[in-house]
Amino acid sequence: EGPSEWHKSYPIAQGNRQSPIDIVSARAVYDPNLKPLIISYESCTSLSISNNGHSVMVEFEDTDDKAAISGGPFENPFRLKQFHFHWGIKHSQGSEHTIDGKPFPCELHLVHWNARKYATFGEAAAAPDGLAVVSVFLEIGKENANMNRLTDTLYMVKFKGTKAQFRSFNPECLLPLSLDYWTYLGSLTTPPLNESVTWIVLKEPITISEKQLEKFRMLLFTSEEDQRIQMVNNFRPPQPLKGRVVRASFKA
Repeated sequence: EGPSEWHKSYPIAQGNRQSPIDIVSARAVYDPNLKPLIISYESCTSLSISNNGHSVMVEFEDTDDKAAISGGPFENPFRLKQFHFHWGIKHSQGSEHTIDGKPFPCELHLVHWNARKYATFGEAAAAPDGLAVVSVFLEIGKENANMNRLTDTLYMVKFKGTKAQFRSFNPECLLPLSLDYWTYLGSLTTPPLNESVTWIVLKEPITISEKQLEKFRMLLFTSEEDQRIQMVNNFRPPQPLKGRVVRASFKA
């Protein structure tokens, strides 16, 4: 089932712009033309939280540009569709991207699509400039009060295929103070692995307590009737850079 087998069904798994990657900070190129990232989530409408069998996901209404990101490397605003997480069984692993070879225990992905250019999320997900994903690293530290509402709901979506209402949650509260970022052209990190993502990897992590992270680890990859398999290590390892350049919005 795992990432090492995906190329059999999805040959793009061995493509030229696969994600995640290890970001070597000294090799990232500072680009003074990169604009600051603008995150406008004030009017976002969260709908539901669900367990899709490989992560936990919160979905948003995406019928207009009310919740979007702009600036950065983008010409158009990209509309917020969903966010989800990747985590490990222990603190020494869990994130998909790594920085100078170092993984974090958890990584948050906020997924957006280019609604100015494409009619649907599906169409955007198949286009080279269709998606933008903002990645936030989580490290173990003091409790994250903003995360409690989410971690306290996880028991409702323990099993694969379960879904619960999850209203009026604004993920802006999960962002670090600094929006300094690295950016590169990559792919989805789960099948179909489309090479459609402009990645924005935020440099500054946020904290989560051990107790909060344990709640993610109580989720299951399996549905209620199946033998229980703990949802952990739901990350893809870093992929070869294959000549891509990682740009930085900040001077190292």
